Amino acid sequence: MELQTFGQLGYPGRLIAVEGLDGSGKSTQIKLIKRWMELQGLKVFFSEWNSSVLVKSATSKGKNRELLTPTTFSLIHATDFADRYERQLVPLLRAGYLVLCDRYIFTAFARDTVRGCSPQWVRGIYDFAAQPDLVFFFRAPLETTLGRILRGRPTLKYFEAGMDLNLSNDIVESFRLFQGMQLEQYLAMSTEFNFLLIDAKGKVEEQQSMLRQLICQHIDLDAYRKEG
Repeated sequence: MELQTFGQLGYPGRLIAVEGLDGSGKSTQIKLIKRWMELQGLKVFFSEWNSSVLVKSATSKGKNRELLTPTTFSLIHATDFADRYERQLVPLLRAGYLVLCDRYIFTAFARDTVRGCSPQWVRGIYDFAAQPDLVFFFRAPLETTLGRILRGRPTLKYFEAGMDLNLSNDIVESFRLFQGMQLEQYLAMSTEFNFLLIDAKGKVEEQQSMLRQLICQHIDLDAYRKEG
């Protein structure tokens, strides 16, 4: 069965998602896109991964106590996503908004599979979700993304570094291996889900210009201007 986007399903709104490794610059770029759209008077909403108020406290407690198994991790993130999907994303898309997502279901497909969950099982728990109308994948060499993260943070977090997978006793090396495994998953998905690849090594301004051009090519932005 062919996967359908929100546009193909008849929603008046459009959903744009960004994906990429930590340190790829995707969050910076999608926030710049949000600001650009706001300045044009467009109806726009921003949502990010693992941000549901309903679930966030439970996720934090589990992480802090290092209690999360791969299955528990997967189910908590799926619950978070389902809550935002039902309460935020779908209603706004029905209302004709441009919805910007910093990570979508592909993050779960990559991370949960690397953590040992069955790919079919992971996809099954997200099968209620329609496909984004555009997915940008920010691709950069692993050393580039690692360098950005390590320069910007005093310490890496346990789960962030994949320490629960026993890849290495060294947290930096564990992070390197964990990120590399995720990158392989993302690249394997890129054709299947029609990712638009963005060179994340380039200057911020150049990447932003490319994003704006691609969005304008695929979406009629005039249809999403606020009335009055």
